[in-house]
Amino acid sequence: MENLLLEIGAEEIPAGYIEPALKALSSNLLKKMSNARIDYGNLKIYGTPRRLAVKVENVAARQKSIKMEITGPPRRVGFDEKGRPTIAAKKFAEKIGVPLSKITVKETKKGAYLCAKKTERGVSSRKLLSSILPEVILSTPFPKTMRWANLSIAFARPIHSIVALLGNKIISFKLENIKSGRYTYGHSFMNPARVKISNSDDYVETMRSVNVLVDIEQRRQLIEREIIKAAESAGGEVLSDEGLLDIVTNLVEYPVPVVGKFENKFLDLPSEILITAMREHQKYFAIIDKKGKLMPCFIAVNNTITKDMDLVATGHERVIRARLADAQFFYDSDLEVSNEKRVEKLNGVLFQAKLGSMYEKIVRVRSIAESIAESVDPGLKLENGTPDFKMQAARAATLCKADLVSHVVVEFPKLQGVMGRVYAAIAGELPTVSTAIEEHYRPTRSGGALPETITGAILSIADKIDSICGCFSVGLIPTGASDPYALRRQGIGIIQIINDKGFLFSIGSIIEKSLNLFSAKGIKVKDDVSEKIFTFLKNRIAHLLAEKEYSKDVIAAVISASANNVPDVWNRTVALERLKAEEDFEPLAITFKRVVNIIKKSGNIKTADRAGEVNEKLFEHESEFALLSAYKKVEKSVSDKMTKGFFDQALLDIASLRDVVDAFFDGVMVMAENKNIQNNRLALLGRIVALFGKFADFSKIST
Repeated sequence: MENLLLEIGAEEIPAGYIEPALKALSSNLLKKMSNARIDYGNLKIYGTPRRLAVKVENVAARQKSIKMEITGPPRRVGFDEKGRPTIAAKKFAEKIGVPLSKITVKETKKGAYLCAKKTERGVSSRKLLSSILPEVILSTPFPKTMRWANLSIAFARPIHSIVALLGNKIISFKLENIKSGRYTYGHSFMNPARVKISNSDDYVETMRSVNVLVDIEQRRQLIEREIIKAAESAGGEVLSDEGLLDIVTNLVEYPVPVVGKFENKFLDLPSEILITAMREHQKYFAIIDKKGKLMPCFIAVNNTITKDMDLVATGHERVIRARLADAQFFYDSDLEVSNEKRVEKLNGVLFQAKLGSMYEKIVRVRSIAESIAESVDPGLKLENGTPDFKMQAARAATLCKADLVSHVVVEFPKLQGVMGRVYAAIAGELPTVSTAIEEHYRPTRSGGALPETITGAILSIADKIDSICGCFSVGLIPTGASDPYALRRQGIGIIQIINDKGFLFSIGSIIEKSLNLFSAKGIKVKDDVSEKIFTFLKNRIAHLLAEKEYSKDVIAAVISASANNVPDVWNRTVALERLKAEEDFEPLAITFKRVVNIIKKSGNIKTADRAGEVNEKLFEHESEFALLSAYKKVEKSVSDKMTKGFFDQALLDIASLRDVVDAFFDGVMVMAENKNIQNNRLALLGRIVALFGKFADFSKIST
């Protein structure tokens, strides 16, 4: 067995393309090798801005041979009356490539048929790979591709070389005028000449010898070590930024960090502006002191060693000085404009073509935020010692998008919200108001931080529900392949925030509030939109619960009962999951399912909704009295405990009805001939259904 090496040498590939492309390329390669019956071992990926490479270990020299049994024509057609092979038998043998003497007869359900066993010997792996590798290369996905010269093929950047080796032998193929071989290129500045790869096992060391570190993880670790040393040499430490480290790792082939400095006057700028200017435009690492404050210096990671690294640092300093001067100008210009004037400018900023301006959006968001604030537990309203909670939410909503028209955010879009907080604080707004402006964008990604303040949480929910309801109202509903307004992420954010803060308001109420605001502005909202949005959010709840590894049937049972109160859904799911783990849960679930099934078969939906009256005078058996008595006792207890949040205890109270329900079924025939008695018994069961229906739809539990 030999190791397979494939390297695609190209012009500078964008950093964000490299690792996703390698993941897709390697997955596609292994899939095609498996389909071709080529055995292989472990896989390793390598990549730099100028090459994508994979190495597959222990690749079999040949594909697996397969043994097959081939059925031919019926015996009566293949042999004559004297048992001699006919033309049909001879043609069958020729077709499958076996001697006529190897043809046998096999009895099947349909009768006797000619049959032959054949072994198809595996083809050379090199031969198969010569057709597999071109397909793999050209099917590698990128956000954008390009064509070059007069070639018809497309790739992220023009391809200059292809190394394809199985051990020390070349796998020959061509991509139009690009021929595979064993030659690649070294570092574009320090060793730009062609490099010969003698054997696939020599790849990493050979490339290291020409100043190319192809192992992504090793290159990342080296950068991390070197920037720590560089920061220490400047008297500080690196501001942690894993995302930037990932980017820089895929920007260089041979990392060489250098420390640069800038004037102290720029430290008067908000630290977020400095960090963003260095990070986004130049990919520089910021340096902080032991107290966590920014120092007037940075680290740039170069792609080559030069004789005079001080001269390199001077070049970086010249560039960042210009960037920071621009940032200073933008910031100073913004300070000359009041937040109120920025809010007015939002009339000229489009939120969505059918939904109006950003100013109209903040008016709606303010109304929703005020409504949510009114429903929040009064005990939470003393945030930061400020009593008027509704006022805080309204003021934060008014200012939450103002920074979108600021010069700094236009230049650095990632600072939206951050600059809103800064400008609000400078203007003397309450700390809760300025903090909420930044927090209302959270969470910004999957697993991202949630708003920490109550005001920020309310504003975030209001902003997100406005976007969801607005888009649904004008038909911009997410599909399996498209969600351009990130409504799924916003929906998940709403659920996470509500659950995190323990907000008890109804999801349905904020949906109706938001939709009414659109209707008031003349947008025609279809009757079924509210239900579609509610279903959309229920699906987000189910998704989050599934991520926590709760049983699918438990999730379905709980959400089917009610999904309007998010913390309530979580608590009921936890309680039911615990009860389901108990040994006697299955007979309990079967009993409750029996009750539900009888109600459903009766067609008496009103009874299931507890609309029917139970008349004790119509009782004929002591089990009926016992069930009604137990129900009355448990019903009050369950209601009290669920109100207080004691969901485990409430569920145990419901479970305690099992014995009396079983006794009821043993003692009476529910579907009695006397219609009055039948309806009375159904009404009694309807109350039981409604009781455990407060908790979950037990008919959806797997038993």
